[in-house]
Amino acid sequence: MSDVNGATVLGLSDLAGNVGKHLGYTDWHVIDQAQIQRFADATGDHQWIHLDEERAKAGPFGTTIAHGYLTLSLAPIFIFQVLRVEGARMVVNYGLNKVRFPSPVPSGSRVRFGAELSGVEPVKGGVQVMLTATFEIEGSEKPACVAEILFRYYE
Repeated sequence: MSDVNGATVLGLSDLAGNVGKHLGYTDWHVIDQAQIQRFADATGDHQWIHLDEERAKAGPFGTTIAHGYLTLSLAPIFIFQVLRVEGARMVVNYGLNKVRFPSPVPSGSRVRFGAELSGVEPVKGGVQVMLTATFEIEGSEKPACVAEILFRYYE
């Protein structure tokens, strides 16, 4: 196991021996209103709480908030900042076991991703890795998102 640019680097054969290890945290990422707008346009989710800044001022959060799925969609960007697997010729996003959005992300907030290697099991041609990921909001006690994320690393 080594550390490169902040990411934990493990070989395919080392993954199982590191179950339970916290892999670290990513850099902070600002989710601004422009990114929220692009996500709304890409998904068709134009709910006022995300886009109408004037109306949102009087809403429950006092400002627009990011879509929960926008926060979750940052996982592919963040994962490689905390884990690099040597010897894998291909990485495939396999899905999610559980996802929760305990706290909204106000527009302009900074979020980061911390991950624990919580499971490894063999699959044909490689291994399936489960990460327990926590998306933190700077200055907030509650996370924006907690998810069990599955990736498959193929030899």
